[in-house]
Amino acid sequence: YGGHSSRMLACLQGKGHLCALDVDPIEMAKTKERLAAQGYGPEILTILHQNFANIDQVAAEYGPFDFILADLGVSSMQIDNPERGFSYKYDGPLDLRLNPEAGISAAERLRTVARDELEGMLIENADEPYAKEISQAVTRALRKGKKIDTTFALRDLIAEALDFLPKDEKKEAIKKSCARTFQALRIDVNNEYEVLEAFMEKLPDALTPGGRAAILTFHSGEDRLVKKSMKGLYQIGIYSEYSKEVIRPSKEECIRNSRASSTKMRWAIKAE
Repeated sequence: YGGHSSRMLACLQGKGHLCALDVDPIEMAKTKERLAAQGYGPEILTILHQNFANIDQVAAEYGPFDFILADLGVSSMQIDNPERGFSYKYDGPLDLRLNPEAGISAAERLRTVARDELEGMLIENADEPYAKEISQAVTRALRKGKKIDTTFALRDLIAEALDFLPKDEKKEAIKKSCARTFQALRIDVNNEYEVLEAFMEKLPDALTPGGRAAILTFHSGEDRLVKKSMKGLYQIGIYSEYSKEVIRPSKEECIRNSRASSTKMRWAIKAE
């Protein structure tokens, strides 16, 4: 929605320049309009349809940068649009691509995945405790010729896989497993770990000496990767400081915005 961008643009007070990257062409176009309506034009803002894994290319043309913020979360607009397939709460095509013009959808991915590969994906990308049961249910259904092309089709299969659970805990367990399964698939179809690794590796070279970076993560796999990179680069002197403890939103912020509750922030400062 351009929330971070508008706050940073306000801080610039008409000086400097902000480069904003988004891999999603649908939401990017809308955000460009919103920010233009707030008075932020090309003299202070450049919006690029670009994956942040290519931060080196962006920095070569527009940088290096004094500050880089990476928000790894899926936006509310993506989650709340049934056509994008990001949520099990709305019926729609099982897509889950951040850029619907590239790669394959989650439905296509499921058609080719082996049972043990899907189980590993659910564990690695979402720490899913019922990965074995869900992967068995999905691959069994596909073998029988069942189509898993919609969000509700996958949601119903997960419910079926967890039918063995006690009645009093089943509803909550299904809800959590649905959220984790959709997360695991989204990470896979968008190559999110590979993209993040590429970004973290290139990040120091995109910063000016003394430049700062802040990364917002939304699940443990992302946070582990960010922490490991920052610590490793600090130990070899590339960063002069980094956040040894994660920063979380306050209780008040979580009340105002429930989707902020899983956010973790880490920061680093490039050595001068």
